Order: sequence, then structure tokens, then C-alpha cells
Amino acid sequence: MRVFFWRYRGPGRHPPTGRSRDRRASLLNPRSTAGQVFLLQIVIVVLLVVAAVAALLLQAARDAVEEGRRESVVAAQSFANAPGVAQALRSRDPTAVLQPKAEAARKKAGVDFIVAMNTQGIRYTYPYPQEIGKKFVGTIGPALEGRTVIEQAGGPPLPAGKGTAVQAVVPVTDSRGTVVGLVSAGITVKNVARMWMPQLPIILGTGAVALALATAGTTLVYRRLRRQTRGLAPVELTRMYEHHDAVLHSVREGVLITDADGRLLLANDEAQRLLGLPADAQGRPVRELALPEQIKDVLISRETVTDEVHLAEDRLLAVNKRPTFPDADADADEGRGGSVVTLRDTTELAAVSGRAEVARKRLTLLYEAGVRIGTTLDVWRTAQELAEVAVPRFADLVTVDLLDAVLRGWEPTAEGWRRLRRAAISGKQQMMPVYPLGEVITFSPGTPQMRTLRQGRSVLEADLRQARGWQQQDPDRARKALERGLRSLVTVPLQARGVPLGVANFYRIVDSPAYEPEDRSFAEELAARAAVAIDNARRFTREHAMAVTLQRSLLPRGQPDQDALEVAWRYLPAEAGVGGDWFDVIPLPGARVALVMGDVVGHGVHAAATMGRLRTAVHNFATLDLPVDEVLGNLDDLVVRMDNEEGTEEAADDHEGEGVTGATCLYAIYDPIAGVCTMARAGHPDPVVVAPDGTVTCPEVPASAPLGLGGYPFETAELHLPEGSRLVLYTNGLVEDRARDLDIGLEGLRRALDGVGGHTPEETCQAVIDALKPAHPSDDIALLVARTRLVPPSCVAEWDVPPDPAVVPSVRAKCKEKLREWGLEEIGFTSELILSELVTNAIRYGSPPVNVRLLYGRCLICEVSDGSSTSPRLQRAATMDEGGRGLFLVAQFAQRWGTRYTSRGKVIWAEQTLHDGASAAVGSAPVDALLDQYDDSVL
Repeated sequence: MRVFFWRYRGPGRHPPTGRSRDRRASLLNPRSTAGQVFLLQIVIVVLLVVAAVAALLLQAARDAVEEGRRESVVAAQSFANAPGVAQALRSRDPTAVLQPKAEAARKKAGVDFIVAMNTQGIRYTYPYPQEIGKKFVGTIGPALEGRTVIEQAGGPPLPAGKGTAVQAVVPVTDSRGTVVGLVSAGITVKNVARMWMPQLPIILGTGAVALALATAGTTLVYRRLRRQTRGLAPVELTRMYEHHDAVLHSVREGVLITDADGRLLLANDEAQRLLGLPADAQGRPVRELALPEQIKDVLISRETVTDEVHLAEDRLLAVNKRPTFPDADADADEGRGGSVVTLRDTTELAAVSGRAEVARKRLTLLYEAGVRIGTTLDVWRTAQELAEVAVPRFADLVTVDLLDAVLRGWEPTAEGWRRLRRAAISGKQQMMPVYPLGEVITFSPGTPQMRTLRQGRSVLEADLRQARGWQQQDPDRARKALERGLRSLVTVPLQARGVPLGVANFYRIVDSPAYEPEDRSFAEELAARAAVAIDNARRFTREHAMAVTLQRSLLPRGQPDQDALEVAWRYLPAEAGVGGDWFDVIPLPGARVALVMGDVVGHGVHAAATMGRLRTAVHNFATLDLPVDEVLGNLDDLVVRMDNEEGTEEAADDHEGEGVTGATCLYAIYDPIAGVCTMARAGHPDPVVVAPDGTVTCPEVPASAPLGLGGYPFETAELHLPEGSRLVLYTNGLVEDRARDLDIGLEGLRRALDGVGGHTPEETCQAVIDALKPAHPSDDIALLVARTRLVPPSCVAEWDVPPDPAVVPSVRAKCKEKLREWGLEEIGFTSELILSELVTNAIRYGSPPVNVRLLYGRCLICEVSDGSSTSPRLQRAATMDEGGRGLFLVAQFAQRWGTRYTSRGKVIWAEQTLHDGASAAVGSAPVDALLDQYDDSVL
């Protein structure tokens, strides 16, 4: 194929390669074609000039040598034929006769030496007398035969210098022709060189001028070539040719190039297709081609054309025409005339533009889908977002049906495919008889929904009137939908990780064009993005449910039996994940109750499990009946140890780096007898107290460091709470979130508590939650409301006991009298036995003062205190031991018993649970049967 290149015109144009002008302007750039040609020509010119100069020098040297030979021969022959030379050679002293003559002849002839010698080659003359009589250096054999010898040979020093000489040897004959001697004359090479040296400047100057002229011509050629090639390398020129050729024949625009005579020089593939040109069209005159007349006129005319529309068969072609050399003068250079014509098929362009606009809108819709779908981790909401995104730009009605397992957060299985639940509807659902939201749909095997689940790809029903499987699912509903204009359907499986989650159904009505096969790929892409978001929400739902279940199992499930407080609580998990909030109500000895409110840093199963460990630890510490500050101190040590455990490499691998970074806690003990609440808090929010008259206050409980920092003390505070006061404990999720500061939240809590003066704790909890619960809680909320009670003085009996065992019977008598007063005569014997044993131990092993206290409520509590801190221990006495059976008897008759320490000593207590005024401990078991356990079977 012939491709014609034309050069760019104008100083402002740039080569198509985008090279910098500095690089193109480099004179000796070996990478460019022009630079390579320039360097090659320079090398050739230099070689030619050097060769010419060398030839001239060699020729001059040869001529000089020839001249030297000639002069040497002439000088030698002239001296040999001079009168008297032959007679002098036969004289008795040839040197005396010939030496002066030879030197005179040498100087006159301009040679460097003339030597006369006998036939044996012994010199008679020489410029230096000391060399006379020595053997001649050279060839004399031919000369003795009467011939002339010309040669180059070395010899003794000469006045012109030592070195090789060009010499001639001629014979000297007598009158009879006999050779009587020889004469040699010569010139040294140095003097021969002087003969041609005057020509050297002329030769070199001529060579330099020739080199300069050749270089100038080469430079002119280089510059013109550089302008033509734009400074490109041969590889770049080849690549540019290939690229231009590829672009020329791949563009969807016809290109025609004609010359000034109207001959078609070039037509690319698109032009041949649009005009139906034959294969041999290039090179032929345009008028010979079978083209529409309008197109011919445009090609032949020299006028510029812009966006003219011409009909070529069934195509409307937009034609543009420009001259190939717009800056050339047509009158000055008609041969450079020509034009470039471009053709565009406006019919195809309109169709392509329409498809491009559809593609652009769909890309925009996919982008919006990526932004709008999956904004929450709720499966229902994510499905609804998919339905809302597709309407109305892709569908008129969208329904999303998910497996029940997906909505519950479980792993979906193939067994549940036929039963799908309607999870989302959007579009014209009011006018279409669709299944309502939340209904379970059992699809038949021939429906598009089941087919798409089985095949794992979208199913297109372009005309629902022909979709038998869809109509058989619910004939009556399908008939009504068709009557109301439902037209076509694309149903797509919602798959994540290769597992089907449900189906998305995209419907169009008669007012919209029916779905086409290319719509399936877009529906699949849209569904794929939504499926990932739905699966993420499903997995979050599962983990969230697991965490909530775990945390609720660790929180109190019911209120413990106690008389000190009337308690109500609320726990609300966060939407984003369960946290570590917990609370507890723990009955303590002496009718007291411990209240706990804590918050573990973090969310998820790990935080819930950590909360369970801390809650168990609080129960254990409470069982030991430790002061509130010691409980928090032990919890602090525990959290530090847990932190260290989580920081180990093995734990970090197991829990993915989820370490316990800390926790907050408020621990309080309420004594209903004294009406005093002792509390301490470790980084936890302040409690709120609502007085019986409705006054809301925040008591000054000293703030201590959160748990897990280690080494910090915890300060306590004592609050005197009148009966009917409400103590409100909470976590920070109630009063603080992303949209609300802590101060604003606390103020809102005070306002919510202002009007609950006569409410029960249950009503108070609900009022606070209704007032403060965020629409989308980002943190757990735990709330505990406790209304205080006081033990009536009539239910408390207390005596001081002298440290004398003889007073034990009187103590038993007082106990019996008090129990009769309370109507507890049935447990009188066991209570007296327990009390007497405890008092006896206190008198015998303890120290004054000894005190007895009876508390009557849900149970009967016997307390004996003394000033000693020694702890009694339960032991099994031997048969012959006199003592050691007292605490065993107490343990058998009491429901619970134990020891707690106070600042003044210790208190040993025992509880007896009451049911209709009777003890539930051992019932009516005979005492003798119990004592029989200590009988010695040997006796």
C-alpha cells in the first residue's frame, strides 16, 4: 500500500512525537536520522580528503625521488666522462688529482657526494678525507660490466647528514672502452624531501578547503533532512509510520487524500467502506471512480468544506475538506496542491452516541449504588436500598426476596431456596398486586426466581405474557399484574462468596422499553454490589446476635431476694456491636445489697466475654464481703493481669490484637439498717440521686482512675439516703454519643428525672430511656434504678453480751422471747442453738466487746460480733474431742453462714430462710439424729 507523508508547515507546529525542540535542534544527535546521515557524510568526506592528500604527498615524494635519481646519474656521468678522470685513476696518486675536482663538481652539481673509486670499490674521493681509502658502500657489479646502477643505500656521514642516500654508480672507461674505475654520485633522502616539501602547504590547504566545502554541503543536507524527519531516529520513523498507518486505518472516520490533478492518492479502510471504493482505487483519477456526483465534486474542487452533509447511498456523510499545504501559494507551486477529505457517518454516530449516553447513565447509577447501598449493617435496610437505587432509572418496580436464614444472620443453605421472604419493595407497588413486605413466598421450580438460583445467573423474561413459569406461580396475581401493565422482568441471584442469598426482581411496565439481553449484565453488576453489602450485614447480624446472647446470658436474669432495695434496670445493645456494659445486684450479709455498674472498653464478643470475667470476679470479691475500695483495687489488679495476658504473642494471635485496654466501674454497698450507701467509682460517670421529694442531685463521689492503669488508690464516699430515695446508675452510652456531648446528656438525664418523684423504679427506667435513647445508639446503654428501703426498728434486736460464758443462757432466753414476739416460735430451738454456739465461740475465742443482733425480714439473720479478727474454721471433731462441733451444728441448721470483718473486729452471721414462718434449713429433723453422726461405732 502506498502511503504519502507531507511535512508540517509553520514555525508554531510541533512534531507528532512530542520531542523537545532542544533535542531536535542538537546538531550531532546520533539518535536522529539526520544526525546519523550527517555523521556518516562527515566521516566519508574526511576519509576522501585524507586519501587525496596522502595520494598527493606520495606522488610528490615519488617525483622528488625520481628527480634525485636523475640528478645523481647526471652528476656521476658528467664527472666520469670529464677529461683526465681516466688518466687520474691510473696515476700514482689518484686522490690528489681527483679530490679537488670531485668536491668542485659536487658543489656545482648540487649533489651531496661524488666518489671516485677503483674497480675494487676503494674510494679515492669523499667529502670527508678520513673516509678515503675505505670500501664503497653500494652495488658496483653491474657498473664493472659497463652499466649504470641506481639505488638507495647508506654510507659514511656526509655534510648533509647521515642517512640513506639515492646514489648512481657509473663506469669510467679509457679510450679502448676498458673500465678503469667507477664514479658514484648521490643525494641523501633528507635533501630529496626538501625537493617536495614546498608543495606540502599547497596540498594541505587544498585538502582543508575541500573538507570545509564538503562539510558545508553536508550541513545543508543535514538541516534539510532534519526538518523533513523532525529529528527522529530511524526506529522512531518506522514506529511513527506504523502508528500513523495503524491509526489511519483504525479510526471510524474516512480519510481521502488527492493531489492537484484530482488523483486519489490515499483512502483508508473506513473511506473505502463508506464509499464502496474498489481495491485499485488509489492512484486513479477521482472522476473515473463510481462515486456520487456530490462526493466527486467535493473531491475535485479546491474549495474548503466544513461539515457539509451529503448522501451516499443510505448514509448521511458529514464531509470536511482542507488543503494538504494550507500555507503554500497555489500560483507559485501548483504541483504541491492537493487536499485531505474526512468523512463521518452521522447515522452510525447518532446510534453510538445514544449507546454511549445509556452507558454513561448506567455507570453513574452503579456509582450511586456503591455509595447508597450498604450504608448500614441491617439486612432489611440494605435490601431496601438496592430496590430504591434501581427505581426509576433501571426499573419501574423492584422486589428483593431473601432466604430466611439470611435475615436471621445464619449461613444460607440450598434447602431454603424455595421459601424466600419478601425483604424490600420499591416503585409502583401500589398499582401492582405484589406479595407484601415480610411475606414468605414458596416459588415453584419453573419460576424465573428458582431458575436463576439454580443456574447462578440472571434470567430475562422480555415479555411476561409468554412467561409460563412466572404465570403458574400465582395465576390470579399474574393476570392482574399483566392487566395493569407489567411488561418484562430480569431476575438476578444475589450471591456472595458463591453462596446464593436470595433474588432481586427488576420489572418494567408497558410505558418503558422492554428489557434486552444487554440489560442482564448491568442487573448482575448491580446485584453483585448489593449482595456483598447484604452478606456483610448478614454476618454482622449473626455476630451481633451472638454477642447480645452472650452478654444477656452474663447479665442478671432476675432480681435476687433482698429487702434493702426495689430495683429495675434496662440494657440496650449498640447497633454497631455489643459492648462490655454490665450491672449487678448482689445481696450481702446483714441485709445489705451491693450495686455494680461497669463498662469494658471495646465492642463485640471479646468485650462481652471480658465483661463476664469481671462480673464473676465482682461476685467473688463481694462474697468475701470486702470494702468497696478493696473490691475496686482487686478488680484493677485483675484487669492489669488480663491486659498482660492479652499482650502475649499467643493471645494476640488468638484474638487478633483485641486486648483489654481498660474498664470503668462503680461499686456501692447499701445498708438498709443505717440507711447509708458506701460507694467508689473507677473512671465511671457520677451516680444521680433522686430524693423522696423529687430533688435531683449528683453526689460528690471522688473520681478515681479507670481499671487497668494499676497502682492508683480508690476513694470512697458515704451517702445517707432517706427511705424512698432513688439511686440511678448508668453507663456513658446513655448520656454521650457522636451527636451529643456529655454535659448535654447529663442535663437531659436530670430533666428526665425531675418528674419521676412518685414513679416506681420500673417506670423511672422507662421514662429515662424514652427521653435519652438515641435513634441509632453507637454504644451500649445500661441503666439501673434502685429505690431505698429501711429495715423497721421493730425487726431489729440487738444486745451487748458480757465476756462470761455464764450469760449464754440469758442470751438464749432473750432470743426466744424475741422470736415469740415475731411469731417465729417454730424455729426457736434451732435459732437458740445457732445463737448460743456463736456467742460461746465469741466469748471463748474472741475478745470484747461481744454483741448480738437479730434481723427479721425475708430470712432470720443472727449476727455475733466481737473485737477479734481471728477467723473461725469449720472442722470435723473426733469422737473423744470435747469441742469443735459448734460451727458444724451452725452449718447444718443455717441456710448460709459466714464471717465478715469490720474496723472493730469481725461479725459471724447465719441466715435461716423463712417459709410461712418456718425455717427451711433442716425442717423438723431430730437433733438426736444429727448428733448420732458423732457416735463412735466401736463403742
